[in-house]
Amino acid sequence: MRSMLSLSIVSMGSFCSRQQPLNEVDAEENIQAAEIDRRIAQETKAEQHIHKLLLLGAGESGKSTIFKQIRLLFQTGFDEVELKSYASVIHANVYQTIKILYDGAKELAQNDPSSSKYVVCTENKDVDRWYEVDALHMDIGEKLSEIGSKMDYPYLTKEIAKEITTLWNDPAIQVHISMFNRCRTFSCLVVPHKLMVEKYLQETYSHGNKLQVPDCAQYFMENLERFSEVTYVPTKEDVLHARVRTTGVVEIQFRFIVLTCISKIVYCCRYDQLLFEDETKNRMMETKELFEWVLKQSCFEKSSFMLFLNKFDIFEKKIQKVPLNVCEWFKDYQPVGSGRQEVEHAYEFVKKKYEELYFQNSKPDRVDRAFKIYRTTALDQKLIKKTFKLVDETLRRRNLIEAGLL
Repeated sequence: MRSMLSLSIVSMGSFCSRQQPLNEVDAEENIQAAEIDRRIAQETKAEQHIHKLLLLGAGESGKSTIFKQIRLLFQTGFDEVELKSYASVIHANVYQTIKILYDGAKELAQNDPSSSKYVVCTENKDVDRWYEVDALHMDIGEKLSEIGSKMDYPYLTKEIAKEITTLWNDPAIQVHISMFNRCRTFSCLVVPHKLMVEKYLQETYSHGNKLQVPDCAQYFMENLERFSEVTYVPTKEDVLHARVRTTGVVEIQFRFIVLTCISKIVYCCRYDQLLFEDETKNRMMETKELFEWVLKQSCFEKSSFMLFLNKFDIFEKKIQKVPLNVCEWFKDYQPVGSGRQEVEHAYEFVKKKYEELYFQNSKPDRVDRAFKIYRTTALDQKLIKKTFKLVDETLRRRNLIEAGLL
């Protein structure tokens, strides 16, 4: 209080005894204020020529991958320094993936005590217990699980890569992967009795939606030898597969068109999966709720919406094994057959659901804003390039309509 009062007294004294200097100060402040206003007006005008594309999506929907594709397609991509910086990320992804697989098998055993199929067997396992993790591999699994729990991961050496390959090739881990993929083909497994395998999967099938296995697990394991080279420098494809959790806001500028647009990314393949954070909630239901919330935000009332049904490559395979109606939102879905016909039928059903959701949650005077749905695979650069070209054309046309030129 004393400090504030003292400053007030000094100001009053200056005003009474030195009128001219204060006027000069005012004039200087006016000049500064005018300069600020000029810059604001200049930046506002410049903003009118910047297209804003906001990528929204739930965890693991593919936001970061599409973001990286934008850099590769519309900017200069990644220089060698940036590529090298991803080596530690990819090594971390490898350790995290093998930990998830190994720990998942142990957790299933603890949660299903009535079943002996997950129990670690002795070194001389009998034929009926082939699908349990080999006791010789347990030490490797424990070691890798411990590494995967650390904040700082060691460099992936040839020796560690060999141990990871050994554990990855264990039949129990391969069946674990099959559970996640809802796969009923076993060409990759060398096992004594295929019928026994089928019986085993039928018993464990219901666990598949709880497993949190990264989509890129197969890619990482197939490239372990290359990743473990001392001189390893990640390729662009490696960078696209690298997984880094997105937090906060990441911004990038690239040449596009003038219109505000919201791009909502949906992983259409996760309709049977549960959330990592909440194993009682379906991932597709979470995505539905997020889309509804975005549509109701007043700040997006004039925005165009582009919905990307991402990971369509996985959707094409999964729909052949897992019907859409396992998801509560899609409970009225009726399969029509198999093969490509079923894929297209399922896609159109999901597309229609999101179209209905859009119109139900848009104000009457806003339903005619641009809204399109695209099937995408974020890892497919040609498809992403084609998709953004279609988005560009759609928004350009919308711009012309609003300008009264169409």
